[in-house]
Amino acid sequence: MKNSSLDLARLAAMDTKDALRLLKGVRDAALAGRRPAVGPRADIDESWQRMLRRGVDPDRDRRAGLLPLEEIERRRHSSPLLEVLPVLREGLVSMADAAQHIMVVADAEGRLLWREGSGAVLRKGDAHGFVPGADWTEELVGTNGIGTPLVSRRPVQVHSAEHFVSTHHTWTCAGAPITDPRDGRLIGVVDISGPLSTMHPATLALVTSVTRLAEAELRNRHLQTLDALRSVAAPLLGRLVGRALAVDANGWPAAVTGMAPPGRLSLPKQIGAGRTWLPSLGMCTVEPLPGGWLIRPAEARPDARVPGRVVLDLSAPRRPSVTVTGASGDWSHELSPRHAELLFVLATHRDGRSAAQLAQDVFGDPTRTVTVRAEMSRLRRHLAQVLAHRPYRFTDAMEVELVVPERPADLLPYSNAPAVRLGRLS
Repeated sequence: MKNSSLDLARLAAMDTKDALRLLKGVRDAALAGRRPAVGPRADIDESWQRMLRRGVDPDRDRRAGLLPLEEIERRRHSSPLLEVLPVLREGLVSMADAAQHIMVVADAEGRLLWREGSGAVLRKGDAHGFVPGADWTEELVGTNGIGTPLVSRRPVQVHSAEHFVSTHHTWTCAGAPITDPRDGRLIGVVDISGPLSTMHPATLALVTSVTRLAEAELRNRHLQTLDALRSVAAPLLGRLVGRALAVDANGWPAAVTGMAPPGRLSLPKQIGAGRTWLPSLGMCTVEPLPGGWLIRPAEARPDARVPGRVVLDLSAPRRPSVTVTGASGDWSHELSPRHAELLFVLATHRDGRSAAQLAQDVFGDPTRTVTVRAEMSRLRRHLAQVLAHRPYRFTDAMEVELVVPERPADLLPYSNAPAVRLGRLS
């Protein structure tokens, strides 16, 4: 074990040259497989280990081709980030300009879409490839304030030689991911960056707070659309007999009759009018509404057919998903990092796992059963007819296919779950 770890307050209090010398010593030890007296911060250490597993060159600055201007504009106008750009600008640009920083906004693929702030720092950013259309994913650029939050799904500050690639050691950055509350998707990262002398330990807290304001703005807009759908659907549902609900395009219920209000429904990507199977409700009749769908669950029949095949696709590190296939078609759902870990364990243990076993598999602590049960309850809302419990498992008749990355080391790269670390060795 390392004797101690660095912290941002300590780095900020140090002379710039001393901090750089210390961080380079920590990085050199990590590259050589030695244990330094002072270790890297946890987020940085995890990222460095990913870079070492991937074979990223620690001394060579790789650059991918920039996106064409037409593609940048297309991504800008189709991204939910455009809806909250005024919030990000109001919260960060004036501060960034005063502090000799720049604000950078990237999409979920790590492509830079916007950058604003100090003109002098913008010109310095050009030398680092901080330009619209550039690719700043970890696998290309190494540990950084855009690609690393995309993998870890957590706010991360990266200072000087904490960057895995040495050509970025004159730079400091703090980035936080933004999730769209309407569908739970990771939609991008907001980053504040600048020269080493501009580093401040409170920068990360500021960036994180502004991203939360941006997510709150998306949430408020969502509530407004649900209210509009409710005004249309409530009179209609009042005339119906039996179970029915109106949901928006993302599956959020606006009005319900004849049943307890459910949580968000996972809808097929290609939903349309007619009969369709939903993992949480079974066979349903679907009709279009302005701004959403009217869903009427069919009464359960003893001979009702349920889907027979599940594909758990973990081959795309930032987009794990589960697809259920049956006689009525296909249904897909993008998974959160935690749900991807849990389903990976269940896919590799078809006989099932108890809550204590899952807690050990995911957290390395068999006592964390309350957390496991809460997460499995959320999962079973989406996959009620696919997942069984006591023990937790895929139902016995279900055919399960697990799709993993070509390189075992790329399996769920953000995860520290013991079962996943073991899976990377296979």
